Amino acid sequence: MTNWIENITGSFDQKKQYKRHAARIDALPAPYDTAAKAVLRYVNYSSGITDGATLVTMVGDLADLWERAAIDGTPVREIVGEDPVEFTETFVQAYTAKQWIDKERARLTSATEDAERGQQ
Repeated sequence: MTNWIENITGSFDQKKQYKRHAARIDALPAPYDTAAKAVLRYVNYSSGITDGATLVTMVGDLADLWERAAIDGTPVREIVGEDPVEFTETFVQAYTAKQWIDKERARLTSATEDAERGQQ
């Protein structure tokens, strides 16, 4: 029974791992928690990653990064630089994964090719 549910909702193990990593981010001291939560929120809304394993790895790496910064006392701005959006988007680009937009790109390409064949 679990297999078909996980096919629809995703791996329960991955959800548990994600929640553990997110809890690590929640446990960071201020101001690291504020910055890390903002980066994570942006990743979740903008990355479009549909591969659970990649997302779990990314969030784990993000937690590692901010935990290390907190331990070392590294200033937040030294981590994210002048543009936190650019930092986060560059961070996400380091992880290759299938994104929801990939399916739409394939559909657009296919529809264009179909239309072209119809003109011949």
